[in-house]
Amino acid sequence: MTPTTRTKRPTIRDVAAKAGVSKSLVSLVFSAPQTVSSYRKDLVLKAAEELGFSPNFLARSLAAETGTFIGILVADLHNPLFAQIVDQVRVALEAEGEYSFMTSAMLLNSQGEQILDSRTVSALIDLRPKSVLVVGSIPQMHQLSALPASVPIVVASAVPEGLPRATTVRCNDETGMRLLIEHLIESGHQRISHISVETGAVAKSRSDAYKSVMTEKGLAKFIQIQIASAPTETAGSEAATVLVASKIAPTAITTYNDLLAIGAQGATDGDVAVVGYDNTFLANLRQISLTSIDPANNEIALKAAELLLNKSDEVSSKGKVFLLEPKLVIRNSSKLLLKVR
Repeated sequence: MTPTTRTKRPTIRDVAAKAGVSKSLVSLVFSAPQTVSSYRKDLVLKAAEELGFSPNFLARSLAAETGTFIGILVADLHNPLFAQIVDQVRVALEAEGEYSFMTSAMLLNSQGEQILDSRTVSALIDLRPKSVLVVGSIPQMHQLSALPASVPIVVASAVPEGLPRATTVRCNDETGMRLLIEHLIESGHQRISHISVETGAVAKSRSDAYKSVMTEKGLAKFIQIQIASAPTETAGSEAATVLVASKIAPTAITTYNDLLAIGAQGATDGDVAVVGYDNTFLANLRQISLTSIDPANNEIALKAAELLLNKSDEVSSKGKVFLLEPKLVIRNSSKLLLKVR
């Protein structure tokens, strides 16, 4: 083969000819396999495999009127909570023969701060997905308003600020924080502080719930919120260090998420009860054993997939919010003996 000659890439016509079916049927197998009988689908897939044919899903999506794939934007690929939700959603979509395309919505700038990757968001919009899932809080979510009104947008484990048309599936944070604080109070704690982050509607929701429950329980004078620089383990350690050195040093700390809590555990050397939120796999590690709130991750993923597949009329109710009830998972981090100070 000379440098100027290349093996011809097999086309959809070649697959149709080899399988003895029409070109339109081959197209259906790769765009809507659930509409094709198992026998004819197997014929097409076998022919495609023998020819080495793979469909160009981007080209098909651009050519189609309604899009041929489901786009998934993830706020933070390092957060195990989001990874768990995405994995389960993709499994559910694959079971229905739906193709999903996932990418991170964020990137690090020169200062090491997470910012929105506007080019990636714009590229996803240009590719014309049939529906879009956003997992986690991303800034400037309103950019997704550029999607046609007919394209469903589902937001999981976040609040769609600036995007009122989105359907939301998330945890009931009021219930989650109540479960944590009541558990700590039952263990004898009163000086209960909270570590949060500066931005994000979910962070505000959990901080507001913390203040509300503390006030309701007659503990308003012990309310103390320390803002961490980021929702990370390092930032959690720094925030906890400030809290334990304060005039009202806490005997227990609640946090916005598990990563902050794990950082706080390291900074308090086991002298302070620490509880997390999200019940990621890290919380269950024996060395960490973190009491945390399970925000119904499995249910969130399954509900999000159902809405993306448009199997329910509920998605047509734009702006609808599905609040799922969380559960408290008690581990060693909150079983510390309360020390009198």
